[in-house]
Amino acid sequence: MTNPDFDHPYSDAVAVGDLVFVSGCLPVDEDENLIKGPDALDAALGMVERRLGSVGLGLPDVVKLTYFVTDIADRPAANDQYVRTWEEPRPARTMIGVAALPRGASVEIDAIARLTR
Repeated sequence: MTNPDFDHPYSDAVAVGDLVFVSGCLPVDEDENLIKGPDALDAALGMVERRLGSVGLGLPDVVKLTYFVTDIADRPAANDQYVRTWEEPRPARTMIGVAALPRGASVEIDAIARLTR
């Protein structure tokens, strides 16, 4: 059952031409439970991966990500995540410090991927 905290009026992923735009992903597990602490970055990226999978894509198809974080000190951990996840050339990335995120999350990630078909 879908968590009512995740009712939203927008699409999780939308294809336009040869690009797919993935809406912001919070750090949640497959049951939509919020993940906090050091695993939050990986949980948010896991949600990006699940949303990409819903349109037949995966993390290798990502060309750009934006990280919204409530603590800019998470930048080194995000850099480590990039090195673990992608080979060079890695996707472009922007990291933006914000005051707050939905559900008290510490990170939200959106993405742009390319269709390779």
